[in-house]
Amino acid sequence: MSKSTIWNPEMECMDPAERRKLQGKRLRETVQHEYDNVTLYRERMDAKGVKPEDIETIEDIVKLPFMEKTDLRDTFPFGLFAVPNEEIVRIQGSSGTTGKPIVSGYTEGDVEIWTEMVARAMASIGASREDVVQVCYGYGLFTGGLGAHQGATRTGTMVIPMSSGNTQRQLMMMQELGTTILCCTPSYAAYLGESIRNAGLVPGRDIKLRAGLFGAEPWTEAMREHIQESLGIDARDIYGLTEIAGPGVAFECEEKHGAHINEDHVIAEIIDPVTGKQLPYGTAGELVFTTITKKGMPMLRYRTHDICTLYNEKCACGRTTVRMGRITGRTDDMIVVRGVNVFPSQIETVLVKTPGVAPHYQLVVDRVNNSDTLEVKVEMTGEVFSMTDSLGEMQRLQKHIQNQIKSVVGIMTKVTLTAPGTLPRFEGKAKRVVDNRKL
Repeated sequence: MSKSTIWNPEMECMDPAERRKLQGKRLRETVQHEYDNVTLYRERMDAKGVKPEDIETIEDIVKLPFMEKTDLRDTFPFGLFAVPNEEIVRIQGSSGTTGKPIVSGYTEGDVEIWTEMVARAMASIGASREDVVQVCYGYGLFTGGLGAHQGATRTGTMVIPMSSGNTQRQLMMMQELGTTILCCTPSYAAYLGESIRNAGLVPGRDIKLRAGLFGAEPWTEAMREHIQESLGIDARDIYGLTEIAGPGVAFECEEKHGAHINEDHVIAEIIDPVTGKQLPYGTAGELVFTTITKKGMPMLRYRTHDICTLYNEKCACGRTTVRMGRITGRTDDMIVVRGVNVFPSQIETVLVKTPGVAPHYQLVVDRVNNSDTLEVKVEMTGEVFSMTDSLGEMQRLQKHIQNQIKSVVGIMTKVTLTAPGTLPRFEGKAKRVVDNRKL
């Protein structure tokens, strides 16, 4: 298991009541800064009849209007910047694969805060000068690569800026340089585990990995177990998003009972995704973030569309920050099939727990004779594929998976078993759903 260190005990273990006072102060300052410098948000506050002086405590956050990803696209590129362009030292953003790209501007202070947050995550897995961190997130506008890199550097580790892709070279560098900590998407971590096995390498002997920080896409507890077994590591979740600060907004400690949110820099809420009403701790809903120290491009009540639950009980690790449970899906990634809400993570939970199939799958949604259909394509493991020589055995496995999926999501699906290596592999964020109804 990983070593663990609390990087900034003063902030991470602060008395919750004192933290709320700090959050209230920083929230007031941020709202005033936003109101004074961002036309769109000032107009939105005015339309709602809210002035900066109306925000006195953290409880007043519900008075503020929401922000959405569409706001970033509509004001692209500089419309939400709250400082002159001359003060922006970094641009990060999305690829724009689903529309106009979005960008976020960082001042020098913003980059420093982001680095501090990632350093806390690195410290939580014991990162030190004795470690070698291999960063397999993409470098560029995507926040993963540079975010993990700068946080690891802050803790004094040796960093290998591999970026994504070229898996054989990734494995060679792991072997030759003695990589101990891996940073990438969980789907790529699963692929690396498969590649290590196929190359005849043995974790712990040929590969020295001991821990990993995985994020940028939802993943299940079953996927964690698979990654830990295949790579022989302690696998932790790290959460972030371009609009807020990239990876490091929240991270898991050794208890693995939710990801600790860096609350001295962001405020988290859960809302009803339909009504927008704030929900209490322990209730699942849509995650909303407010930045309270970011100057270049603050985000007030930004709707992430991620579905999760917040917990405020003190953690056994000693940190007192609110924790966010696993992301169970996204309101904009949810598939509606015959009136039933289906999240890819629900399907993944079933597949990863099913002996004989690999964690590589694809969901194909279509409409046939005016009725929605859902096909689940999943690879068999090499062992099962080589041993399954009868149609009856394959049909039994298919039927088992169908019944398990139905018990979880409530609808019957078509299950297609494929040979090993036939479904797409992803070096960045996994694209699990093909919705032919939208084509």
